[in-house]
Amino acid sequence: MLAVAAAAAPALAAEPFTPATLDAARSIRERALRDDTGYDLLRSLTTEVGPRLCGTPGDARAVAWALAKLRALGFANVHAEPVKVPHWVRGTPHAEVLAPFAQPMVAVTLGGSVATPDSGIAAEVLPVTSLAELALLPENAVRGKVVYFGGRMARARSGMGYGAAVPVRGRGAGEASKRGALAVMIRSIGTDRDRVGHTGGMRFEKGETPIPAFALSNPDADMLEVQLASGAPVKVRLRDDSYWADSTMSANVVGEIPGRDARGEVIVLGAHLDSWDLGQGAHDDGAGVAIMTAAAKLIGQGTPRPKRTIRVVLFANEEFGLSGARAYAREHAAEAGKIVLGMESDLGAYAPTGVQSRVATELLPVVRAMTDVLAPLGVPLTGNEATGDADVGRLYDLGIPVFDVNTDASEYFDLHHTPNDTFDKIDPAMLRLNTACYATLAYLAAEYDPGFGRAPRPAPAAPAAAPAATPR
Repeated sequence: MLAVAAAAAPALAAEPFTPATLDAARSIRERALRDDTGYDLLRSLTTEVGPRLCGTPGDARAVAWALAKLRALGFANVHAEPVKVPHWVRGTPHAEVLAPFAQPMVAVTLGGSVATPDSGIAAEVLPVTSLAELALLPENAVRGKVVYFGGRMARARSGMGYGAAVPVRGRGAGEASKRGALAVMIRSIGTDRDRVGHTGGMRFEKGETPIPAFALSNPDADMLEVQLASGAPVKVRLRDDSYWADSTMSANVVGEIPGRDARGEVIVLGAHLDSWDLGQGAHDDGAGVAIMTAAAKLIGQGTPRPKRTIRVVLFANEEFGLSGARAYAREHAAEAGKIVLGMESDLGAYAPTGVQSRVATELLPVVRAMTDVLAPLGVPLTGNEATGDADVGRLYDLGIPVFDVNTDASEYFDLHHTPNDTFDKIDPAMLRLNTACYATLAYLAAEYDPGFGRAPRPAPAAPAAAPAATPR
């Protein structure tokens, strides 16, 4: 990707916003708290389209739906930007304990898994907790086994437990395959106690032999661990018929609220249009689609129009490798200097807990003035370490400043990537609250004439300390 050097931040005015601009922002905030455009959009998306895994008919319906909705809402320059996406076909999983105590297990296939033989795989289970623990085992301990990763995801308001737990989903099968394993099971990357599995993407590196991979529901993982603790060898049978089909075309869907300024500068509001196929993708990321579309629409309803253009980008295939975000960053790299700020909604429609920015430190007074307008909503500025999240983070890679609106993720990973991610789990008041945050911030960013310069890059990591002479 194009690397954009950090530039000096613009000079600050004594007061970054006029009283009239702040009044307009407060008006947008209050209208958003009463407006159900986003809730109506999400109901439509989950009902009329439903699951929309990349490469499937649902994905194509979602693109058509988004184009029609943006046009109906009065967005300008509505169009689809074609993106090539992978196409994986989910099979029907089967998992059971054969010995020492026969039990059926509820499991889902991880995205990107390959099929078992028609007769299935019957083998002894080798339990480990993490990738690091697997790496310490000799190859002969793994060969011919089904590796079970039993690490548990911690519930956290920040959602930080996900980052700690998810590596075994992404790379567990690949690392086990290199050591001769026949298949992999993981404890679902989720915080619920329901008997449902959490799917998600996994990947093999070049030269690795793909093997089947499954996620067990948390109750079934508990049961399996009780059997493993008995000391007797535990044997399971696994079957699945998932497969890879040919790549196909999807699209990023784009619509704009045109700005009144002639410089052609843009604020990008992003969300991902695709979802996993087990549920309706209501929180992940139908809520983000609804929030960002409604936020832009509310800004466009004000008078006068925003100074800068508000551009909504609904990205293709976030779940299976960021195809849409990578294509967008590549194809729009030449206009990186015109993109003033990027924001993304992809942590569900839960209570906003704070705003993170990623701007030059001398611009933090401007950001504080923006978040002061959110004070009645209880959403403070909490730091300057924003990432832009998965999709808009690719714009941050181009040097574009980003804001994150963090939400209370305590319950998000109960539903994440499961059949339970459905419209009935959406609280309309929380959807409106998120919309109010993004609409207010986007409007003020559009009105701040000097802009935010280029995003500062993270400080280089400190060199690793030399290993101790003896293990501890």
